Amino acid sequence: MRLWLNRTGEVSLREQLITQIVLSILSREMLPGHRLPSTRDLARRFGIHPNTASAAYRQLEQEGWLEFRHGSGVFVRSARPSTTLSPELAVDQLIGDMAAKARRLGVTDSLLRAQMRRWLSFEPPARWLLIEPDPNLCGVVMFEMEQELGLPVSGCAPSECSTPGILERSIPAVLPSKAAAVRQLLPAGTQLTVLEVQPVSPELQAALLKYLPEHSGDLIAIASRWEDFQRIGRTMLIAAGMAPESLLVRDAARPGWKRGLETTSAVICDAATAQQLPKGCFPLVYRLLSESFLAQLREIESTLTTPAPAR
Repeated sequence: MRLWLNRTGEVSLREQLITQIVLSILSREMLPGHRLPSTRDLARRFGIHPNTASAAYRQLEQEGWLEFRHGSGVFVRSARPSTTLSPELAVDQLIGDMAAKARRLGVTDSLLRAQMRRWLSFEPPARWLLIEPDPNLCGVVMFEMEQELGLPVSGCAPSECSTPGILERSIPAVLPSKAAAVRQLLPAGTQLTVLEVQPVSPELQAALLKYLPEHSGDLIAIASRWEDFQRIGRTMLIAAGMAPESLLVRDAARPGWKRGLETTSAVICDAATAQQLPKGCFPLVYRLLSESFLAQLREIESTLTTPAPAR
């Protein structure tokens, strides 16, 4: 049995002894029926008072981990306690399982402790980082993410990925078409979240199918800072039967883009542009990220940022 006792720490030697024996049982380093050293041998081997060893053994017996056999000694019980593990012991079991697997692989205890300290020193991410070369598209996607996610969202161009500190405490994300190129720019081992883009949101498609038959002769606007949105929107509406002269295409990045929009029957736009439309406009909003995928991003956030419960 191996023990590491810190005589200068805030945790008592008895508590340290109890925790490490339980950890050895949970990690199956000590199997059912394993005989432990006597209190006198344990005290002599690790330089602790016999009363400390005896008190630890008695508590472990009361909690169902050990059993005293008259004339034979102290043994690991054949069955673990049936009570639900406390959060502390549940964590101990996870650590014990990991330690046992690491030893089977030949990992030294010093390396295991060093790696655990390294992982525990990592800080959780504080923001999303959208890596996108088109600043207008970047702004549209950032807006959708900001509306639904808890962490702040910032953006950068792929050429900025090597800027010192740009990736620090971030969750990098990218659109599918840029994923392969961006992966080559990131340090090895960096986790990259690839966003799923829906070609035409079901909500917008349903709205168009309901709206266009009665308004095919009306003036319809398309407004966005993203040039591809303007082009795709125009193509889609003409394919749906709209006359080109019935379409008003506006680049929301240019001055005066709002002029005349109030005379249209509807404005097809992205989610960010919808917030800037003049009063009285009827927006038909296209969102790049589906609600189901945004829920996945929220789950990623929760997994990476949930703090450990206070003790």
